Amino acid sequence: MSTVTAGSTTAHTKRHGWWWKTLVVGFVLWGLTVWVTAVTLNSNLIPTLILLGSFLVPFCVVMFVLERVSGNLSTIQVIRAFVIGGICGVLGASLLESDLKSSVFTYVGVGFIEEFVKGAILLVVGWRILPKTAGQGALLGAAVGAGFAAFESAGYAFNSVITAQGLDLVTMLQTEALRAILTPVGHVLWTAILGAALFGAARGRKHYRFAFSIIGAYVGVALLHGLWDSLGGLTTLLALLITGTTIADLKFGFITAGSQAHAASLASILYVVGIVITAVIGILVLWLILRHHHKADRAHAVTTASGYPDPTPVPSSQPVGPEEA
Repeated sequence: MSTVTAGSTTAHTKRHGWWWKTLVVGFVLWGLTVWVTAVTLNSNLIPTLILLGSFLVPFCVVMFVLERVSGNLSTIQVIRAFVIGGICGVLGASLLESDLKSSVFTYVGVGFIEEFVKGAILLVVGWRILPKTAGQGALLGAAVGAGFAAFESAGYAFNSVITAQGLDLVTMLQTEALRAILTPVGHVLWTAILGAALFGAARGRKHYRFAFSIIGAYVGVALLHGLWDSLGGLTTLLALLITGTTIADLKFGFITAGSQAHAASLASILYVVGIVITAVIGILVLWLILRHHHKADRAHAVTTASGYPDPTPVPSSQPVGPEEA
């Protein structure tokens, strides 16, 4: 108990806001690199732009986590979660997604695969972390998700800069900026939800504990992920239908220039609305999970302090099986 308390005190006193200070300085450096690249047309600076633009926000997420962790979760473990979550995450997801056939359910399949890979990595890197609480799990999950987002964004930025006409700096910068803005409410948020559910079910114990809430959290974030990825196509289709384009017109390509321009503007608005709604749903889910487990932890602490036995005792040497959950 004393170890956890000391860790919590340290976590409280080490909050210096380095995450947002790093974000501000990093943004200035990114802007300076963009300016120098545009002025000198030096293609050797492209890798610097890709790495800085792709890793800045995820690295700031790691800084945010480091200022709030407690217990025996050390700095090196958080960094390890970031690196392993990024490299192994994108490699594992790429291997599993290689067999996916293009269909209406492709995005859903991608969501389930990528969230499964990140969840498995989170399960491994968090094995020895104590205490296992929902808040601690959300922070570690955010680090894993940030690593995945960083390496994935670097890949998208690299693909966007290379075109048949040469290097497209503008498209790459647009890709980096958009993905940087959406990173905290994308992979970071989804894996934080998984981590909160996984660690929260353990209820401060040494080992993981099975609960159906973990399965529910996994299915939920996978569906959110699939919806997020499919928003571009869904909003475009919806915009075309709203502007009067029929299914037959879509099938045979009979779309007038005026309808196409109107639909494109409407699709952009619908896409932003869809992103906001999806992000709000994810944030609300994470808040509800943390609130639920915080209340449960407080009730458990009161019960323990009053001298009553724990209603769900768990042997310290063995994890709880599904039948005991």
